[in-house]
Amino acid sequence: MSPRVLPVLPERPLPGHAVCLDLRTPPAGADDPEAAVRAALDVPQPGGERRFLVVDEADRLVAHQLLYERLSSYGPAHVVCLAVGARGERTLSRSLTLRPPSAGVLWVFDSTEDGVPSEAVLRPLVDVLSTPEVFDAVLRALGEVVHGVAVPAVRVLEHDLTDEARARAWRQAVEGLAGPDVPAGSISAEQVPGALALLLDEGVPRSLSGHRWLPPQGRAGAGLAACDAAVGEAVEGYHRIRGPAGLLTGAGRSVDLPADLERVTEELGRFRTAVADAFGAAGGTRLTAEHRGMLRDRGVELPELPREISRAGIVPALRDLTYDLIGKGLPLRSVAARLSALSARTAPVGSAARLARLDAICGPERLRRLGARHPFTAGGPRPVAFAVTGLLALLAGVWPVLGWVLGPAVGVLAAGLAHLMLRRRPNRSPDGRIDGGGATGAAPRLFGGLLGGLLGAGLGSFLDLPGWAPPVAAAVAVAAVVLLALRDWGRAVDEWWARADPEEAWRILREIQDLVVTTAVHDWLFAEVRHHCSAGAGAVAGLLRGLAETADAHGRPHAARKADRPEDGPPPAREGGAASWSWEDWQDDGDGWGEGTEAWGDGTEDGLWSDPAGEAAGPAAPEPPPPHGAPDRDTGGPVDGPLSGPVPGWLERRYGDGGPALVDTLVGDLVAGTVLILDRCWAGIERDPGALARAGHEQRLSELLDETRLRLERDVAASPPPRYEGLGDPDALTSLAAFTDRSDRPDAARLTGVAADAVARLLLAEDDPGRTVALCGPEHLRLLSHDPLAARQVRFVPEAMRRGAAGDDIWRGTAEEVVWTGAGRHAGILRLVPLRTDVVHTVRAEEAGEP
Repeated sequence: MSPRVLPVLPERPLPGHAVCLDLRTPPAGADDPEAAVRAALDVPQPGGERRFLVVDEADRLVAHQLLYERLSSYGPAHVVCLAVGARGERTLSRSLTLRPPSAGVLWVFDSTEDGVPSEAVLRPLVDVLSTPEVFDAVLRALGEVVHGVAVPAVRVLEHDLTDEARARAWRQAVEGLAGPDVPAGSISAEQVPGALALLLDEGVPRSLSGHRWLPPQGRAGAGLAACDAAVGEAVEGYHRIRGPAGLLTGAGRSVDLPADLERVTEELGRFRTAVADAFGAAGGTRLTAEHRGMLRDRGVELPELPREISRAGIVPALRDLTYDLIGKGLPLRSVAARLSALSARTAPVGSAARLARLDAICGPERLRRLGARHPFTAGGPRPVAFAVTGLLALLAGVWPVLGWVLGPAVGVLAAGLAHLMLRRRPNRSPDGRIDGGGATGAAPRLFGGLLGGLLGAGLGSFLDLPGWAPPVAAAVAVAAVVLLALRDWGRAVDEWWARADPEEAWRILREIQDLVVTTAVHDWLFAEVRHHCSAGAGAVAGLLRGLAETADAHGRPHAARKADRPEDGPPPAREGGAASWSWEDWQDDGDGWGEGTEAWGDGTEDGLWSDPAGEAAGPAAPEPPPPHGAPDRDTGGPVDGPLSGPVPGWLERRYGDGGPALVDTLVGDLVAGTVLILDRCWAGIERDPGALARAGHEQRLSELLDETRLRLERDVAASPPPRYEGLGDPDALTSLAAFTDRSDRPDAARLTGVAADAVARLLLAEDDPGRTVALCGPEHLRLLSHDPLAARQVRFVPEAMRRGAAGDDIWRGTAEEVVWTGAGRHAGILRLVPLRTDVVHTVRAEEAGEP
């Protein structure tokens, strides 16, 4: 046996595939065969179907009898043994354990091609046989041949990605899952579920719209009522004195507007102090029963938590929000930014933080402005008052003789009314205790009236007016003086009232009440809910960032393992390796079989395999692979794909640069797995967001990334991820059905960029044994049965290759016995050629030795 340089078995068990184990003589430091059997038995296999693919040395099958029996120690098992024989071996001995129908043996010979190590032959063969559909088909076929032992003759096509395309697709998929670093996002009430919207818009639930937060019997409620009453009294007094009665009668003598305004300011200050005391007393971020009592003592009555929101509904709302954001295609870091913004906005800051807003509404400066003393001014501009009064006095003075009295009298009347306005000004208390001062323009009116009256009397002596004109002019002048005085009084009172603006106290009261309601709802009633929401959103945001960092760590490329790389230098050239063989090349007599390469023809292969350039491949079809395989791979992660180095002649590798659906498919798989990981965290967040164990979820994401990368290496993600049956709440994932249900996969061409035409032509071709290559040397041909009808054939193709509209056309007419595999990147033909009856020996239990 040649030394093993490259791994033959997959580095980890593939879900649903046969468990592979190697019982050949291990190198120094490797596990012994018994340890390999124990490890294989520990691998879980779904559905109770126990399949084992065993690589063993052909001359050790009997010695390992007990090991094969142990594979069935946990229940019935199916075993396919890949027995590797040396070139000089001519017979095969096996125990009864390896007989059909539960077991079979494929006998392959070491180094059938010069320059191609046996590991390069065994690894793709193990990949093909471990696929459950091919495994079962081969085991059934072995049950139909003599002794259940056959020599395989194979022809395999492998569709895969170039190293650069694989690394690029993986990097883009991880970036699509994690996303770039983003600044703190923003979130509004319209973007979140209803249970969370109540925490963002500072509104009041409808069920609390009629609640009395400040009952009248409480301290704050009493202050509110007193202030409201003071403002009401001030407004009532204002309306009493602003009319003619306020100036001409004694109706305004009982009104003390300055005192009323002073009382408004004092009561408003007391109410503000009571509210500030309540805010400071219950200023913590968590409302307790003690806080409720303190608030009740200060006049604030809190109801029970409204039905629109509850602590129990927060985590489901967070879950729906998270799934909705993920369903919109946002990467993890963007979702985390939105949740961080939600956490910041819903974090309870305590009612003490509302004191600044209370000061802005009713601070000392505003109270001082409300209680300020404003002067009372009436009469308008003084030159205008002088001129108007003089004109009216002139009209009254045109009455001959009487005008010398009536003219100046009009001026005295105007000055008297102005003085009366000054005496009854609204900014002066009746007792004179409070006086804001004022000016009404009595002197200009007096001087203007006297001058105008005398001038009118002089004119009246020279004018020959009708007898009725002077009395009418005097009446009009007197009436005008009175009406103008009343107009000036009303305007002056209104202007003073507008400057004092005591009704602003009502607006301040409303703002303070709104602030009290907002504080009571969001800082006191919702304190526990807000704390739970903020902590939960922060925990999920932190978890998503941790998952993104974990994904980034798996997305960084790193050097491939040295064990996966062959030594530098060109691969050795093949000299007369195994070529296509034909049943007609054999002779009927057992002694006349060809001993050399002459019996095998000239080594020319069929045109189907030798002229890939003539295939009707898609535009993304790559150049045909070199005869000795692709260059070394540096995929940046665990590699279970094809290995670098020489390639056996029966294996043709076709590399693509990645199809249009590859990255989206990988991102979808990662997102679906991440959603399932998040499904496990909500119960812990409900119990205690601060105790969320991120490490466990990050470990599960690492496993998801490894599993997805494994499928990328195995079959370019053509197979769906394993189904997860442990959803805590399947209904919560309804909106993400497109992400969580990954059973609908793109066709292989859209994933790899390589058309499946060559595979279709291979399977549609006539049944020609010459298309396959027997895994034995020319010297072993005499050991094979020369009955062409005794051979069995298994054609296998990945299911992904016949998906899509184009696939329906190229597969039409395919043989019904084709085995469609659920996973894998290999397609081809596997012929099982039986051996002559005298070549295989069955050793009974009493003849078998110990392992």
